Amino acid sequence: MSKILVIEDESSIRRVLVKILSEENDAYKVSEAEDGLKGIEAIKDNDYDLVLCDIKMPKMDGVDVLEAATKIKPEIPFIMISGHGDLDTAVNTMRMGAFDYISKPPDLNRLLTAVRNALDRKELVVENKKLKKKVSKNYEMIGDSKEISVIKEMIEKVAPTDARVLITGSNGTGKELVAHWIHEKSERSSAPFIEVNCAAIPSELIESELFGHVKGAFTSAVKDRAGKFEAANKGTIFLDEIGDMSLSAQAKVLRALQENKISRVGTDKDIKVDVRVVAATNKNLKQEIADGKFREDLYHRLAVILIKVPALNDRREDIPLLIIHFSKKIASEQGVGVKTFSEKAVNLLKNYDWTGNIRELRNVVERLIILGGKEVTEEDVKLFASK
Repeated sequence: MSKILVIEDESSIRRVLVKILSEENDAYKVSEAEDGLKGIEAIKDNDYDLVLCDIKMPKMDGVDVLEAATKIKPEIPFIMISGHGDLDTAVNTMRMGAFDYISKPPDLNRLLTAVRNALDRKELVVENKKLKKKVSKNYEMIGDSKEISVIKEMIEKVAPTDARVLITGSNGTGKELVAHWIHEKSERSSAPFIEVNCAAIPSELIESELFGHVKGAFTSAVKDRAGKFEAANKGTIFLDEIGDMSLSAQAKVLRALQENKISRVGTDKDIKVDVRVVAATNKNLKQEIADGKFREDLYHRLAVILIKVPALNDRREDIPLLIIHFSKKIASEQGVGVKTFSEKAVNLLKNYDWTGNIRELRNVVERLIILGGKEVTEEDVKLFASK
């Protein structure tokens, strides 16, 4: 059932609108509010599929209601009701995000068509949001352990926001998967996800890589070049192994976070950027701060949300699921049949010391699929896992 709210101070028009909508479709549940303030309270307390709102009202006019509702529940479509002298304002509300407007007195066919179209659009928006929440199979987080379940729950809460996230954990634990999940479940999922491995870029090049440069900024700068922050505009930049970033680059990243501005190497010209920053490190940044290798102010800017990815040794109950996942993936990549692992083989692997974490487990599974028998046995594990 579609829930519709009518906000109109003129009781006669309000009654007409409620009557038309209620009689048109049994699936419409219509509520009413006599002014903008009561309308906003109703929107806060209920999940409406559509709001019809008069533009000119005492206490709080329709433009203010639309603006306030957009901040509270931006997914609700608005149809504005305009008097003869309010047409310019009505058109302006569409620029603000209103779906449509109808003039007083309302034409029956015009009204019902606008309502049906607005509700259809709301349904599409909801469906699109559901689709966005489905993460690509390339970045699945496999596991039902308590530790992984906590991370998945955190991601569900954090992803729809623009909060910065700092992901910590040892090498090979899957920090990049967490970053991908955050991006793909966010409102920025259709925009770029730009990954920067700070440990792999020489310190003298990191600033150019992140912020770009202008022609002549240094010897090899033969033309202007945009950096990763510009490439990630409207999307997410993932600063992997940020603990390896130079102090001078850290200062520029801090400015980008504070002011949403960057400047290319070789110029002071500011470039505005709208970027969500997700960072990861395998280092103890608090110790790095104490050693003078990492800026404390940058740490506090990045660590709005902290997510610690556990070592594989701390989530051994996930190993059977990971073996199945990697077996299917590797078999597909290698063009061979999927192999099963005997119960004894799985138990033996569960008890190994996985210092290389998930990355090491994947390598071992691949080796066993290539070298093991039709069913990977305990003997195969002892022969080829080489722990």
